[in-house]
Amino acid sequence: MFDAHFILLHVESPAASARFYADLIGQEPKELSPTFAMFALPSGIRLGLWSRHTVEPAATAQGGAAEVAMMAASAAAVDATCAAWRGRGIAILQEPTDLDFGRTFTASDPDGHRLRVFWPFPAEG
Repeated sequence: MFDAHFILLHVESPAASARFYADLIGQEPKELSPTFAMFALPSGIRLGLWSRHTVEPAATAQGGAAEVAMMAASAAAVDATCAAWRGRGIAILQEPTDLDFGRTFTASDPDGHRLRVFWPFPAEG
């Protein structure tokens, strides 16, 4: 059975990205070297930040081609998270809005990786 355990983002500076994510997540990385940083998220998933200059095979894509998505507890929590992130100076790419799947906004980390926060609308039935 296939199961994902890691999200790996290729970044310009693992140290700078680790500072960004440590502030965002509220914890320090479990591992930090000049070419790699790793966080253990509460969900059990690991978030790895790997230097785009040392990853093998070489990375050719830039950030923004995919998203890291996080589910919020409510529609109001989506809005509150967006306001809090804006207050921290995090780039907001999409203001809170209702899309067909739920309430959402999209932000960007320093390398252009998209961070989506959403609350799914309850299923009709």
